[in-house]
Amino acid sequence: VFAGMNGSAIENFSCMIYNVSFMNCTWRAGRDAPGDTQYFLYWKNSRYDDAMECELYIKDENGRNTGCRFQNVKIEIEKAYFLVNGSSKDSLIQFYDEYIQLYKIEILTPPLNVTVNCTRDPAGCIITWQPPLTSHVENVNCFEYEISIQKK
Repeated sequence: VFAGMNGSAIENFSCMIYNVSFMNCTWRAGRDAPGDTQYFLYWKNSRYDDAMECELYIKDENGRNTGCRFQNVKIEIEKAYFLVNGSSKDSLIQFYDEYIQLYKIEILTPPLNVTVNCTRDPAGCIITWQPPLTSHVENVNCFEYEISIQKK
């Protein structure tokens, strides 16, 4: 049984990783949380890590923590664990927790060094590129690409 007032835990928790090693997580305050509720995020990237508190909170206009910015995030094989708890003078606040497979929330950078060489003969055009930057994909054959050619 969760300790704390129903409806006081955060809602709409979501995270995304971008530019290889940056991560943003955001949430909404619980709809029934008292006005003075403040939230705190803790996370572990793997079971061997210690839980760490967010170092850079995203705040709303009332100074309430509604997200966290992370740097130097490494994508591990295991799921990462996130916990957001809260405090208020008026009542106990329920916590929210979730396990997330980090590679599933990564927004990949575009492929690098895209070049197009066209000739007049029937061979047409040769398009080449290099895989996107990523912290965890060791086998570049894992990537799938799609080319959209628009005629003008």
